[in-house]
Amino acid sequence: MATWQEVVAQKRADREVLLEPYKLDEKLLPPADQLYVYDFIDNGNADTLLSEKDKEITAIDDIDELAAAIAAGKYSATEVISAYIKRATVIHQLTNCFSEVVFEQALERAKFLDEYFAKEGKPIGKYHGVPLTLKDQFNVYGVDTTLGYVGRANNPVTDKSKEAVLVTIFEKEGAVVIAKTNLPQSIMWCETNNPLWGCTVHPRRRDFTPGGSTGGEACLLAMKGSIMGWGTDLGGSVRIPQIMNGGYALRPSAWRIPYEGVPVTIDGQEHVPSVIGPMTRNLNTTLSIMKTVIDNEPWILDPKCIPIPWRQEIYDTYLAKKKFIIGVMRDDGVVRVHPPIERTLNEAVAKLRAAGHEVVEWSQPDLHQNLVPILNSFYSADGGVDVKTDVGKMGEPFMPYVYKMVNRGPPITINEYWHNLVLKRELQKEYNDRWNASGALTESGEPIDFILAPGCQYTAVPLGKTNWVGYTRVWNGLDYTAVVFPVSSVDKAVDSLNEEQKAYVPRNDWDAENWPLYNPETMDKLPVNLQIVGGRLTEEKVMAVAKRIEEILSA
Repeated sequence: MATWQEVVAQKRADREVLLEPYKLDEKLLPPADQLYVYDFIDNGNADTLLSEKDKEITAIDDIDELAAAIAAGKYSATEVISAYIKRATVIHQLTNCFSEVVFEQALERAKFLDEYFAKEGKPIGKYHGVPLTLKDQFNVYGVDTTLGYVGRANNPVTDKSKEAVLVTIFEKEGAVVIAKTNLPQSIMWCETNNPLWGCTVHPRRRDFTPGGSTGGEACLLAMKGSIMGWGTDLGGSVRIPQIMNGGYALRPSAWRIPYEGVPVTIDGQEHVPSVIGPMTRNLNTTLSIMKTVIDNEPWILDPKCIPIPWRQEIYDTYLAKKKFIIGVMRDDGVVRVHPPIERTLNEAVAKLRAAGHEVVEWSQPDLHQNLVPILNSFYSADGGVDVKTDVGKMGEPFMPYVYKMVNRGPPITINEYWHNLVLKRELQKEYNDRWNASGALTESGEPIDFILAPGCQYTAVPLGKTNWVGYTRVWNGLDYTAVVFPVSSVDKAVDSLNEEQKAYVPRNDWDAENWPLYNPETMDKLPVNLQIVGGRLTEEKVMAVAKRIEEILSA
């Protein structure tokens, strides 16, 4: 039997063979000690690989605009897929964002689409010839689904019917899978590193993390190597990497998007369900692909998917609403946000008030502090047995964060498990009651429409330094819909510590670990995102609100 090291060497060598025809000469790449490589592809030596048409194609951020150009015959499917393959390969060379590569299959698919278009004079589906990338958690025919484990390598999906329902839907709509992307060992962390594929780094500073667990996707999207990415979110795993890279991500409520065909760590636990969410480069793309999935009635293929059609009337109502009542959560009461996040939120509040919207303070530190530890207890309820089993298959080493997680303590009893479920339900009810009672805070007596909050306490941070994920995880526990979107960036000239911030005394160990991470010099120009939170199953409302808020903040 092969050792885990031999499996890693074989998998990485196989990937390099598939990448070789599309790689940029190593001599033309920036040196390893050049940290900032974000604009390298458009302004550096990648010009030798990418044509002007390639860059023109990949510069289109809106999926509907790209699909319309293909449908009008401006670009062929082969031109689009080839352009994305070349660009994505260079991004991988800079960040190590790929896991499985299916370029040859993608080009065959593009050729078929072009032949169909030439013969029939029309496209196949809404996204004919549009590229699709997915976190290495989605089953794709012909390749592995590893979850970052060496022990799951060399076990490809050989039954087309076992593909992810999401892949089935998008292939029906004409989209083309080009690759799967890197994630952390076990998927249970907010950085992207594992023994099988190694560490994925941030494209704006290669000594920083791009976040996780869907970090490979975020790198591709940030550098325009994909236009539609999909990941999963158990505690922030589509939102955190998009926050760190300045992109868009939606965390829908559980079972609105089909999970069938998507293996997951601690499979079977549904106390805090992992959900699938879209990751994109603009808000319209998020809306377009969400609506497309739901319009395809995914509950027919996934019996757990909730049979709620897209409710356009809700979207239209909130899009037309003249005055929002906004609850602003500036702080979760556990870990303080860094200065650029605080500034960005304050500036957003000022613009929203100036636009005529009502803003009230929303602070529920007791519920946030009480809910997150309960969620943590669920993740390790089995004493880490599930993760230990996967790690033990090949004897691969534990990543430090995984080792810490699986050694929190012994399995809890069934009575403790039930008790924690009751506590979670009680906190969900309390949060719901407070939301409904928020009319006591407002001028009209009506409750708040949504919450505007930080997406995270920091922007991107150095590798290995991520910690508290309460700003995203709490909404998973409540099962609230949430979207993150870019608003500003760190500016070292205005975001230095003021006297109050210099004298700040951290509240707890999490806060003490977080506060010293802030460095306006090394974080200069990193993107700053904010988060909009609705109630449960409020995808249409949240998307409409996000569109309106983005228009106001960017005006």
